[in-house]
Amino acid sequence: MISFTNVSKHFKTQQHKKVILDRVSLKFESGYSYGLLGVNGAGKSTTMRMISGTILPNSGVIKKQCRVSWPLGFSGGFHSAMTGRDNLNFVARAYGEDTARVARFVEEFAELGDYINAPVRTYSSGMMARLAFGLSMAIQFDCYLVDEITAVGDARFQERCRVAFEGRRKNSDLIMISHGMDTIKNYCDKGIVLVDGRLIVFDKVEQAIEAYYRLNR
Repeated sequence: MISFTNVSKHFKTQQHKKVILDRVSLKFESGYSYGLLGVNGAGKSTTMRMISGTILPNSGVIKKQCRVSWPLGFSGGFHSAMTGRDNLNFVARAYGEDTARVARFVEEFAELGDYINAPVRTYSSGMMARLAFGLSMAIQFDCYLVDEITAVGDARFQERCRVAFEGRRKNSDLIMISHGMDTIKNYCDKGIVLVDGRLIVFDKVEQAIEAYYRLNR
């Protein structure tokens, strides 16, 4: 379970204060997958990054009683001067995983060849995405965070990603952001709509989608 207690988040510029969350309290219940919906700029990705722990709220508490992933395919945590292998080893140790197992999985999955031993600053964006997605699949989480499923690589590799992701979600929950409502329907049980600093929970994902469409009229 993931819980928010009086969570607030805002960003300030010289002339404006953008409120993302305003004293929000709610629970993401275990055993359900949630679609996080909202208009562009509402703060969905910011909310997801707070769940993952990569950014902090201005006030309030977020508690996680399960193992939560970073956003799927996120590569922003890689150290550019370290090799792909060194980055894999670092993340594996941070999560208490067997470094050799994680490295073997990602090497086979991402198909980077000798580039696994090169600094990631030499990688193309596609290679970085393959490394990041492979690492996301190498570690089992109770809840996966998905901020848009993007196509990585050729059709064969995309199919490999799809199969791996389907395997993980059989035993894990999801919190998903997507502009594709068919994707949200296929993957999620419940919906949450972010509007005006509030997170409104709907027990049926179809109800959340209807509310999202009303906001976009």
